Amino acid sequence: MSLAIVHSRAQVGVEAPPVTVEAHLANGLPALTLVGLPETAVKESKDRVRSAILNSAFDFPNRRITLNLAPADLPKDGGRFDLAIALGILAASGQIPADTLDEYECLGELALSGALRPVQGALPAALAAREAGRTLLVPRANAEEASLASGLKIIAVEHLLQVAGHLSGSQPLEPYQAQGLLRQSLPYPDLAEVQGQLAAKRALLVAAAGSHNLLLSGPPGTGKTLLASRLPGLLPPLEEDEALQVAAIHSVASHTPLQHWPQRPFRTPHHSASGPALVGGGSRPQPGEITLAHKGILFLDELPEFDRKVLEVLREPLESGHIVIARARDRVRFPARFQLVAAMNPCPCGYLGDPSNRCRCTPDQIQRYRAKLSGPLLDRIDLHLTVARESTALQASSQDGETTAQAAAKVAAARQRQLRRQGVANAFLDLPGLRQHCHLQDTDRQWLENACERLGLSLRAAHRVIKVARTLADLEGTDAIARQHLAEALQYRPGTS
Repeated sequence: MSLAIVHSRAQVGVEAPPVTVEAHLANGLPALTLVGLPETAVKESKDRVRSAILNSAFDFPNRRITLNLAPADLPKDGGRFDLAIALGILAASGQIPADTLDEYECLGELALSGALRPVQGALPAALAAREAGRTLLVPRANAEEASLASGLKIIAVEHLLQVAGHLSGSQPLEPYQAQGLLRQSLPYPDLAEVQGQLAAKRALLVAAAGSHNLLLSGPPGTGKTLLASRLPGLLPPLEEDEALQVAAIHSVASHTPLQHWPQRPFRTPHHSASGPALVGGGSRPQPGEITLAHKGILFLDELPEFDRKVLEVLREPLESGHIVIARARDRVRFPARFQLVAAMNPCPCGYLGDPSNRCRCTPDQIQRYRAKLSGPLLDRIDLHLTVARESTALQASSQDGETTAQAAAKVAAARQRQLRRQGVANAFLDLPGLRQHCHLQDTDRQWLENACERLGLSLRAAHRVIKVARTLADLEGTDAIARQHLAEALQYRPGTS
């Protein structure tokens, strides 16, 4: 048979669209032509494949070989198609049977010796192969990652000879059995280790219960970073499909998915990070920090030290839950449903309002420092809290506060109420959902309107106050939003504390 078809998968963002590798052998002068919009790394595969076939004791056909990677309008890059190309040539030349290839999808980069090397994005390809009902042939280094797609039959291989022996039936390989290496969760730091800071712990509980964005402001050494590091332990565990989404993103970003899967990601980029590092980019678009924090937490310490233009790119994904990176030839959409937690000092020196009276910043310096953060960005942060310095005696006291396990149980109960009622956390309620699930008494609504008018809050801020009040009611286990819930929610807006 002079024509063979092998199935593989490309990588576009966090998706794995199908690619059909067609190999055709014809009479004529020996040549190898590769078509189908291949990038440079794919064009180079013909040299890798030729050496791998010869070094695996197969014959490289001395004929005119045409390789087509369909669909032709889909860009292909990387060495992920090497194995499929090699199998196509071997099947078209009759060295391996071609009738069983339709049952498989192949991924893998070939070394010149015929050994298989791992590729990026194995998990999205595994999920897509499971949906297509095919068996996945992958390098052994990618097998554990691909095994996260439960129910998928995986054949892990280390060399081209193993693949050929399995397909020909002479040396069949057993399906890969998951080792559970990526399911080792680490313990979270305990909330009880944070001494004092009762108001901050309360805000942390509210933020976790409703998935609200949080801004902590206070002098150095008051425990802002310590508090933020305790938030992941309060959040409910990821559902299976959510965990796979997170792992697929990290699979695309590196050769290994999220370690200690299925824990929620906690990303802490440095304040020198650029815009593309934060939101993603590059000639071949890669996920940025906001996508790597999908379903988890993005912690921005020293918030005003970030470039203002970098921070402004957060505004759209905070509302939409995704980011679209446009290039000349295509547009790539990355998920970015993250919870923003930020920390900052109240002034350039950091000691404004501190009992030590060490601050010597002028009003103009303080104004310029705070002006680094735009109003629209701050408007999208539901909870603003000033973290004051605790007394030394309290800091030396024993751990007698609420533990992470106790707080997490309250958060889980509140989240369950939200999911049963509306299907999403309160922070993600849209306007119709807000009207349907956040009823206010007429007197309370009028009271809130008057309060927002006096404080100069925008309509968006007023809606976020109602969402926080809804979370406070859920923490108490009540269906109705009361006046005290609205009053406490208003305390978390700028200028009210």
